[in-house]
Amino acid sequence: MRYVGLVLAGLAFSAVPLAGQAASSPVGAWRVDASTETGGGPREVIIRADSSATWGKETSRWRLVGDSIRVAIGGEWETYKLKVTRTQLTISGGDLPKPISLKRAGPATPRPAGVAVPPDPEA
Repeated sequence: MRYVGLVLAGLAFSAVPLAGQAASSPVGAWRVDASTETGGGPREVIIRADSSATWGKETSRWRLVGDSIRVAIGGEWETYKLKVTRTQLTISGGDLPKPISLKRAGPATPRPAGVAVPPDPEA
């Protein structure tokens, strides 16, 4: 599934960052606005501090590089331009035909038991 950006866009996170967490952190739960066309992609994404991100039944690895987020998809990194505020996450580029904006929905939920963080494609 190449629309990882949509997944990240759906992650939910609280409107106020957790103690010690920067307002520009992508960590949290995000939800795509119902009026946004996602091309059949996920509507909610969970981005965790342990470098895992989950949308639907998919779990991937992520990392920040400058003003971009890299997501491991199919054994390689896909890079998206990233803009994060206290209430909104917008990703663009990569395999996305147009930018996608998500709204913070709450804190990141824990990774399900037995689901490992996928390996780093560069390792």
